[in-house]
This record gives sequence, C-alpha cells and structure tokens, in this order.
Amino acid sequence: MPETEVSHVLKEPRLVVRKFQARPQHEGAGAVVRRSIGRFELKYFDPFLVLDEFSVSAPSGFPDHPHRGFETVTYMLQGAVTHEDFEGHKGTIGAGDLQWMTAGRGIVHSEMPAAQGIQKGLQLWINLSSNNKMIEPRYQEILSKDIAEATKDGIKVRVIAGEALGTQSPIYTRTPNHVFGLHSQTRISPSSTNTEIMECICVCLRGRGCLWQFEIYAYISPPPSSPRHW
Repeated sequence: MPETEVSHVLKEPRLVVRKFQARPQHEGAGAVVRRSIGRFELKYFDPFLVLDEFSVSAPSGFPDHPHRGFETVTYMLQGAVTHEDFEGHKGTIGAGDLQWMTAGRGIVHSEMPAAQGIQKGLQLWINLSSNNKMIEPRYQEILSKDIAEATKDGIKVRVIAGEALGTQSPIYTRTPNHVFGLHSQTRISPSSTNTEIMECICVCLRGRGCLWQFEIYAYISPPPSSPRHW
C-alpha cells in the first residue's frame, strides 16, 4: 500500500527512530491510561512531558489533583468529561472537543466522567519555559465543530495547535508546537521541514496502517548538542 506523507508543510518524510507499544497502567481513582511519553522508554522528550490515552467510566476518574508549571491538552475521543477547579471554573468536553489548560503558577482540579459507559481521550502535558511557569492559569476550550480542519489527498487533518496545509489553529501556544489529528483510508507517514530542530512523535490510535494518527511536533532551539535517545 503506498504511503501518503502529510504534515504542516508536506516535505521530506522522517525516519522512525524507535517504535514501542504503550501499555496500560492505573492512574487517578480506578482510571486506566496508556502512557507513551513519560514512561521509561520515552522519558526525555522536552517540551512534551506526558502523553496518555485514557479510558474511564463512573465512578472512576481523576479526582482533585494539582498541576503547576506546564500545560495540559485534553482531546476527547469518546464520551464526555467534566472538569472543575478550585477557582470555580467548570466545563464539560465531549467527543472531538478540546481543552487547552495552562496551569502556570498552579491549579487544583478534577476530571470526572460526564456520560454513561466508557469515556476515552488523549491528554498531553507540555512544559512551559521558566519565564512562563508562574503565569496566571487560563483555559482555551474549543468544540469539535470549531476545530480547524484541512484536507489533502484523502487525508483529513484536525489542526489542534500550530498550522497544517495553510490552516491555522486558533489555540495560542506559549511553547511553539504543532498538534494534529489525522484521519485517512490510506497509510500516513510523518514529515517535517527540518529534522534537526524538531521533536516528533506519532501515536497510532486505530488501524493496522495507522488510519487514525495523533501527531505532535515541537521546535527545539538551539538544536541539541548531543544525540537524544528514545
């Protein structure tokens, strides 16, 4: 099956340095996550700290817990989750919706199931620079229907952050990065403009040929002086 190369610029394909399967582990109160970034095979992937695919149903969930010095990006795949913090901010995101939370100087919040059955989603933690670690917490929330999308050669790209195929996400990112959700009936391969200054991970969520893929990039400047191993 021919591979189709898609990214925000559609240029040279990238080589896969390492491939592994995320295994389930327990988090919160009875919740199960499959952690890719943040486990021993992939500990050092700055600015990305953690990437979890979570699966939870009531009464399990993620009760009150703190965050500080980074951002959490929650993208729902199935069901719905209600978020509530100690400042009184509360909201529910459903399938295809996005919440981009900047914890900054610190926040305590909970994330609990808001629908019947199993709730599934992705949560990515993105490090903040030292200049931004103590900023005021803030939220950016986008419904599924309002997430920017672009299509080329039969591949639909949901532009969660950054830019793809000339389409810009409305999300403001303090740490420069690109986050895409890709859907295709053909195989997808990651690509980028400059392999020396970009970290990249692709998470295959569904399909033998990676028909549903979650792709993230971050600019690293200056480039690392020594090889990174993952």
